[in-house]
Amino acid sequence: MSEWVVINDVGPRDGLQNQSKVLEPGQRLELIESLLAAGVRHIEVGAFVSPRAVPAMAGADRVIAGLPQVAGADYSVLIPNLKGYELATAAGARHVAMVLYGSDGMARKNVNMSLQQAEEATTAILERARTDGVRVAATIAVAFECPFDGPTDPDVVARIAADFLAQGVDEFVIADTIGAANPAQVRGLMDRLVEDHGPERLACHFHDTRAMGLANVFAALESGVRRFDASIGGLGGCPFAPGATGNVATEDVVMMLEQMGFATGIDLAALVDAAERARELTGTAPGGRSMAWLKRHLERRAAA
Repeated sequence: MSEWVVINDVGPRDGLQNQSKVLEPGQRLELIESLLAAGVRHIEVGAFVSPRAVPAMAGADRVIAGLPQVAGADYSVLIPNLKGYELATAAGARHVAMVLYGSDGMARKNVNMSLQQAEEATTAILERARTDGVRVAATIAVAFECPFDGPTDPDVVARIAADFLAQGVDEFVIADTIGAANPAQVRGLMDRLVEDHGPERLACHFHDTRAMGLANVFAALESGVRRFDASIGGLGGCPFAPGATGNVATEDVVMMLEQMGFATGIDLAALVDAAERARELTGTAPGGRSMAWLKRHLERRAAA
């Protein structure tokens, strides 16, 4: 049997938060439904953040209310603080994602907290979530480089990972928020974290700013990581991180994994349809770098 890799599609949240066109909750549900139709079962569906700061995430409660009940579906939402947690869980969310930071500059720009304050807030929410039976993923942003403070010290990332894995987070995500990492850096950091903690709760989140997103996924795979964020159609970008472009495209990651013999449970033909729907809805989804090849390949396969 093929080795399994989990793909978490962050398109409906991370992918949409920096788009000029704001999608209504119903349109976001269309995108989510297209991902489910392709077999994607881990989806970041929204964020409980200030609609003034991130208009694209307004109405997240309506998105949660409209989510299809699909066997095995794991829907997560981003929360910035305790208020976000309370809004999310009141709306029915059972899996939340908190953001930690590899730099003070990014923490202050993103949530107006210091790095340490963000850690304290995450610890408090983790304790609350444990009582409530809510799953928590902790993502460390700018794990390789910060647009404000420069290169991130790997020792800082390792220390935060050790702290929060010991506290019992369900998943710890290493995020290259601005796409600054190279495969050698990724391999070095992920080798260290896998050796210290094992791969089971580790995941990676890469942006394709410098066309190295897929290479960085490969480097993390070589370290033993088997959980990755990706975004349908290559959508993405952070409104608080200058220079952050789209996430590595889900269709590119799934194509590479399939070619390498891994299993994802995702149907590539239906995933191409989902990428086309993302482009229709947003008008800006660039599509994966493999899209032209995928379309030709699928056409030939259908004709055979």
